[in-house]
Amino acid sequence: MSLDSVLIIGGGLIGSSIARAAKAYGQAEKVYISDKSSSACDAIERLGFADGVAENSPELYASQADLIILCVPPGRIGEVAQQVIPVMKAGAILSDVGSIKGDVIKQIKPHLRDDIHFVPGHPIAGTEFSGPEAGFAEMFRDRWCILTPEEGVSTAATAALKKFWQGIGSDVAIMSPERHDIVLATTSHVPHLIAYTLVGTAVDMEEVTQSEVVKYSAGGFRDFTRIAASDPVMWRDVFLANKDATLEVVDRFIEDLSALKRAIRWQDGEALLEHFAKTRDVRRKIVDAGQDSAEPNFGRND
Repeated sequence: MSLDSVLIIGGGLIGSSIARAAKAYGQAEKVYISDKSSSACDAIERLGFADGVAENSPELYASQADLIILCVPPGRIGEVAQQVIPVMKAGAILSDVGSIKGDVIKQIKPHLRDDIHFVPGHPIAGTEFSGPEAGFAEMFRDRWCILTPEEGVSTAATAALKKFWQGIGSDVAIMSPERHDIVLATTSHVPHLIAYTLVGTAVDMEEVTQSEVVKYSAGGFRDFTRIAASDPVMWRDVFLANKDATLEVVDRFIEDLSALKRAIRWQDGEALLEHFAKTRDVRRKIVDAGQDSAEPNFGRND
């Protein structure tokens, strides 16, 4: 299948990066973007990385696109899909970039047509910044993109989408939606929940002023603030949509945290050392897999 024309709905960080990458790496001849924000559309036109921009009117380009990628908050997936699916051309592929797959499939399925191919996707890439200006073509290089096609979906469509993501630099994995959601609850969703909670706790503590939190932040706390600076609307939608998997991991985390709390209370140094050594080994494996830097201070200059 040829993906000569791509429509990206949602021109924020991820959407604008896909557009830039598709053009930079020759994965599409035409790249169109639709966004509901007039200021975002103005920025996209000014930056010049799209062949056409439609303000809140994705149907203008939907009939031309071989591939449509939904890059909108999880809570809007269903309404946007309902808007564009009726005007998609036969044989086109519909995908998304959401970090939850079960709920996305549930929202889109009622609107699907038999003559289009729905292949959900999730590029595991991003920064704490947002908006079209924050995107860059190298966003997906050496990062994973997970595709979660359901049974019966065209293998040719899945292969074409896999080739697209590989063409902009991603490693591609294919797994079930259920597997994806529990894995991402563990590696992304609950860590974000912990970050939001810890930063909020630090700011709310009566014994520590907010100015002291800012002034004396060590590297570990700064990493938490970076995560907690992520888009609040998107993460609200993520937690509500992936409720079951998130709560499962949160319950396990609470159990493990309680065990460490007991070890500290009873001065059980052996239990603490065993746990810390195990988690340090995970960090080493992440670095060895090329998923992060082993440079001192994570490559920071400060």
